[in-house]
Amino acid sequence: MNEESLELRETADVSIRTWADAYLERIGAARPARCDAAALRDLQLRHLMTVPFENLAIHAGEDIVLDDERLIEKIVTDRRGGFCYELNGAFAALLSALGFRVTLLQARIFGDGGKLGIPYDHMALRVETDDGTGPWLADVGFGDHAVQPLLLEDRTEQEDPIGVFRFRPAPHGDLDLLRGGSRQFRLDLRPRALADFRAGCWYHRTSPDSYFTGSLVCSRRTGNGRVTLSGRTLITTVRGERHETELDTDAEVLAAYRDHFGLRVAALPEVRRFPNA
Repeated sequence: MNEESLELRETADVSIRTWADAYLERIGAARPARCDAAALRDLQLRHLMTVPFENLAIHAGEDIVLDDERLIEKIVTDRRGGFCYELNGAFAALLSALGFRVTLLQARIFGDGGKLGIPYDHMALRVETDDGTGPWLADVGFGDHAVQPLLLEDRTEQEDPIGVFRFRPAPHGDLDLLRGGSRQFRLDLRPRALADFRAGCWYHRTSPDSYFTGSLVCSRRTGNGRVTLSGRTLITTVRGERHETELDTDAEVLAAYRDHFGLRVAALPEVRRFPNA
């Protein structure tokens, strides 16, 4: 390696360390000493508790670009959240920068009546660690989902703080993920690239049939439950007990975005009208 190539490599390494450390600061995590299962669990939990699952960009008419740099800028620099493609896409970049081996996987979500959604309906992550455990399914983009990574090759029940999960074989080598016996999504184990999810992302931000275009949602995990802002309704769940509060004024709604999710929204988000919606 010549001197110029070495200098470029050192510059790239510094750049990765800089944004990765800023990302870790965003989620309140220290750089792990080892890429093991304990570190993965800690990073996933901290991500869930600090970076909200939200679809405000869709209703604000903002472009959503599935590119590592743009995703990291949105979550780290702009201190926003996003939906699955954004959250798991950015989390995958962070894990890879830290030394975890990450593969993007596509999944189809089970809807009403057990009907499967579109291909690339959801993005999840296959993560390999350095301690001989796993591989793990990591996911910070499925709303009220498992708090801990799940063992992908385990077919028994896996206990999690929010319930019991289990993988069940599905056709064509896929896996169905069940929570308490209810099917959540069907996971395709073939490796994917970030660009593969563009069509699914476009569908969910433009189609009147998508559950993201019909309402506003902002939600994150808390230490003892979950907090969600759905339109003007603030929903808090504490140790399984649900409370709803209707926010009467625009100022109360804006304050809820700021105080519960760290989002400083300039104008009150409103549901955008989509053709045929």
